[in-house]
Amino acid sequence: MNTMEIANKMVALCREGKNHEALETLFADDMVSVEAAAMPGMEQEAKGLAAVKAKGQWWRDNHEVHSAVVTGPWPHGDRFVVGFQYDVTNKPSGKRMKLDEVGLYTVRDGKIAREEFFYDTGM
Repeated sequence: MNTMEIANKMVALCREGKNHEALETLFADDMVSVEAAAMPGMEQEAKGLAAVKAKGQWWRDNHEVHSAVVTGPWPHGDRFVVGFQYDVTNKPSGKRMKLDEVGLYTVRDGKIAREEFFYDTGM
């Protein structure tokens, strides 16, 4: 698949709530995922598909998603961006919040090799 085919497939899966399936099928084994800020108890950068899956599991374990809106993709060469808006409740604190972020994805050899997330970190 080319970059736009990968981008469209990822967005379609995320819109269906199949983020895990997107991760399993579209991402490289040696991928790198970079957050705008480190999550509690984690590094800012996760290297390798197993580490990124663990980060996703942490997210699912700690958040109840009430709704999600996925926009894009918008291509740029071997990269594309996707917008994500979530209405979630943090399970440990019970705090409900709206999250707005953009993901920048880089494609290499037919797989997503890097993802970088941009959002308000409160800094």
